[in-house]
Amino acid sequence: MDMMKSMLIAASGMRAQSERWRIIAENLANASSTGTKPGEEPYRRKVPVFQSELDNATRTETIRVKKIVKDMSPFREQYMPGHPAADARGYVKMPNVNSLIEMMDMREAQRAYEANINVIDNTRAMLSRTVDLLRR
Repeated sequence: MDMMKSMLIAASGMRAQSERWRIIAENLANASSTGTKPGEEPYRRKVPVFQSELDNATRTETIRVKKIVKDMSPFREQYMPGHPAADARGYVKMPNVNSLIEMMDMREAQRAYEANINVIDNTRAMLSRTVDLLRR
Protein backbone atom coordinates (compact mmCIF):
# COMPACT_ATOMS: atom_id res chain seq x y z
CA MET A 1 0.00 0.00 0.00
CA ASP A 2 2.89 2.40 0.66
CA MET A 3 3.92 2.14 -2.98
CA MET A 4 0.45 3.19 -4.05
CA LYS A 5 0.67 6.17 -1.71
CA SER A 6 3.96 7.23 -3.31
CA MET A 7 2.24 7.12 -6.71
CA LEU A 8 -0.64 9.24 -5.38
CA ILE A 9 1.80 11.80 -3.99
CA ALA A 10 3.71 11.94 -7.29
CA ALA A 11 0.46 12.29 -9.25
CA SER A 12 -0.62 15.22 -7.07
CA GLY A 13 2.78 16.83 -7.72
CA MET A 14 2.29 16.39 -11.46
CA ARG A 15 -1.15 18.03 -11.28
CA ALA A 16 0.27 20.97 -9.30
CA GLN A 17 3.13 21.45 -11.79
CA SER A 18 0.67 21.28 -14.71
CA GLU A 19 -1.33 24.09 -13.11
CA ARG A 20 1.91 26.02 -12.61
CA TRP A 21 2.73 25.58 -16.33
CA ARG A 22 -0.70 26.94 -17.26
CA ILE A 23 -0.16 30.04 -15.13
CA ILE A 24 3.32 30.60 -16.59
CA ALA A 25 1.92 30.26 -20.13
CA GLU A 26 -0.75 32.84 -19.29
CA ASN A 27 1.89 35.22 -17.94
CA LEU A 28 4.02 34.82 -21.08
CA ALA A 29 1.02 35.28 -23.37
CA ASN A 30 0.18 38.57 -21.63
CA ALA A 31 3.74 39.88 -21.28
CA SER A 32 2.91 42.86 -23.51
CA SER A 33 -0.79 43.35 -22.67
CA THR A 34 -1.19 46.99 -21.71
CA GLY A 35 -4.20 49.03 -20.71
CA THR A 36 -6.36 50.67 -23.36
CA LYS A 37 -6.75 54.06 -21.66
CA PRO A 38 -4.34 56.35 -19.81
CA GLY A 39 -4.02 55.33 -16.17
CA GLU A 40 -5.45 51.86 -16.79
CA GLU A 41 -3.42 49.01 -15.32
CA PRO A 42 -1.84 46.44 -17.63
CA TYR A 43 -1.84 42.69 -17.06
CA ARG A 44 -0.47 41.75 -13.64
CA ARG A 45 1.69 38.64 -13.29
CA LYS A 46 0.10 35.67 -11.51
CA VAL A 47 1.88 33.28 -9.14
CA PRO A 48 0.64 29.92 -7.80
CA VAL A 49 0.63 29.25 -4.06
CA PHE A 50 1.08 25.57 -3.19
CA GLN A 51 -0.37 23.82 -0.16
CA SER A 52 0.05 20.33 1.18
CA GLU A 53 -3.10 18.63 2.32
CA LEU A 54 -4.06 15.34 3.86
CA ASP A 55 -6.08 12.98 1.67
CA ASN A 56 -8.44 11.47 4.24
CA ALA A 57 -9.31 8.45 2.11
CA THR A 58 -5.70 7.26 1.81
CA ARG A 59 -4.15 9.12 4.77
CA THR A 60 -1.59 10.56 2.36
CA GLU A 61 -0.06 14.03 2.31
CA THR A 62 -0.52 15.48 -1.18
CA ILE A 63 0.16 18.82 -2.84
CA ARG A 64 -2.15 21.17 -4.71
CA VAL A 65 -2.37 24.76 -5.89
CA LYS A 66 -4.15 26.50 -3.01
CA LYS A 67 -4.72 29.76 -4.83
CA ILE A 68 -3.37 32.01 -7.53
CA VAL A 69 -2.19 35.42 -6.35
CA LYS A 70 -1.24 38.52 -8.27
CA ASP A 71 2.38 39.67 -8.12
CA MET A 72 2.26 43.15 -6.64
CA SER A 73 5.69 44.23 -7.90
CA PRO A 74 5.68 47.57 -9.72
CA PHE A 75 4.89 47.86 -13.42
CA ARG A 76 7.55 48.87 -15.91
CA GLU A 77 7.09 52.09 -17.83
CA GLN A 78 7.93 52.41 -21.50
CA TYR A 79 8.02 55.59 -23.54
CA MET A 80 5.40 55.24 -26.31
CA PRO A 81 3.74 58.65 -26.83
CA GLY A 82 1.38 57.44 -29.59
CA HIS A 83 -0.08 54.55 -27.58
CA PRO A 84 -3.72 54.93 -26.43
CA ALA A 85 -2.73 54.13 -22.82
CA ALA A 86 0.10 56.69 -22.71
CA ASP A 87 -0.02 59.18 -19.86
CA ALA A 88 0.64 62.92 -20.20
CA ARG A 89 4.40 62.26 -20.23
CA GLY A 90 4.04 59.68 -23.04
CA TYR A 91 4.75 56.65 -20.85
CA VAL A 92 2.73 53.43 -20.89
CA LYS A 93 2.55 51.06 -17.94
CA MET A 94 3.81 47.65 -19.03
CA PRO A 95 3.05 44.32 -17.32
CA ASN A 96 5.32 43.21 -14.48
CA VAL A 97 6.10 39.99 -16.38
CA ASN A 98 9.77 39.20 -16.97
CA SER A 99 10.02 36.59 -19.73
CA LEU A 100 13.39 35.34 -18.48
CA ILE A 101 11.99 34.64 -15.01
CA GLU A 102 8.94 32.94 -16.51
CA MET A 103 11.15 30.69 -18.64
CA MET A 104 13.25 29.79 -15.59
CA ASP A 105 10.06 28.99 -13.65
CA MET A 106 8.84 26.88 -16.55
CA ARG A 107 12.10 24.91 -16.60
CA GLU A 108 11.87 24.35 -12.84
CA ALA A 109 8.27 23.15 -13.18
CA GLN A 110 9.34 20.80 -15.97
CA ARG A 111 12.07 19.29 -13.82
CA ALA A 112 9.69 18.81 -10.90
CA TYR A 113 7.16 17.18 -13.24
CA GLU A 114 9.84 14.84 -14.61
CA ALA A 115 10.94 13.93 -11.08
CA ASN A 116 7.38 12.92 -10.26
CA ILE A 117 7.20 10.83 -13.45
CA ASN A 118 10.40 9.07 -12.35
CA VAL A 119 8.84 8.30 -8.97
CA ILE A 120 5.82 6.74 -10.67
CA ASP A 121 7.99 4.77 -13.13
CA ASN A 122 10.26 3.45 -10.37
CA THR A 123 7.33 2.56 -8.14
CA ARG A 124 5.63 0.73 -10.99
CA ALA A 125 8.85 -1.18 -11.72
CA MET A 126 9.18 -2.15 -8.04
CA LEU A 127 5.59 -3.39 -7.97
CA SER A 128 6.19 -5.39 -11.13
CA ARG A 129 9.34 -6.99 -9.67
CA THR A 130 7.47 -7.82 -6.47
CA VAL A 131 4.71 -9.54 -8.42
CA ASP A 132 7.33 -11.48 -10.43
CA LEU A 133 8.97 -12.64 -7.21
CA LEU A 134 5.64 -13.75 -5.76
CA ARG A 135 4.89 -15.84 -8.86
CA ARG A 136 8.01 -17.98 -8.38
